[in-house]
Amino acid sequence: ARLVEYNVRFGDPECQVLMMRLGGQILDLLLACAEGRLNEVEAQWADDHALTVVMAAGGYPGSYTKGSVIRGLGALPEDSFSMVFHAGTAARDGGIVATGGRVLNVTGRDKTLAEARARAYAMIDAIDWPEG
Repeated sequence: ARLVEYNVRFGDPECQVLMMRLGGQILDLLLACAEGRLNEVEAQWADDHALTVVMAAGGYPGSYTKGSVIRGLGALPEDSFSMVFHAGTAARDGGIVATGGRVLNVTGRDKTLAEARARAYAMIDAIDWPEG
């Protein structure tokens, strides 16, 4: 047998759902790990569901256009149940533009997986980005 891959970082977009359910305690967990005392702490996961939908640029993973304007992000909720994580974006001329293939990670968290999905897609419906 041989080792194919070894990751020492959180993957994308898997990290988003983990952070939504783990919350602010990630700093304590990382510090405990760095100090060699991870056995002294325990992760407290939220007892619900989280789901991330990746909004990708049209044409991704093939060729895609960069620089398209994304509107409506400022009106979206941003709390422990609804969050948009930016991946391939940049601030330009007072707005947000797409700069990569996987552009936004829209994450919803709720009591059931269906409700988390509905929350994420409600945010997606409010985002004005025809090129995505």
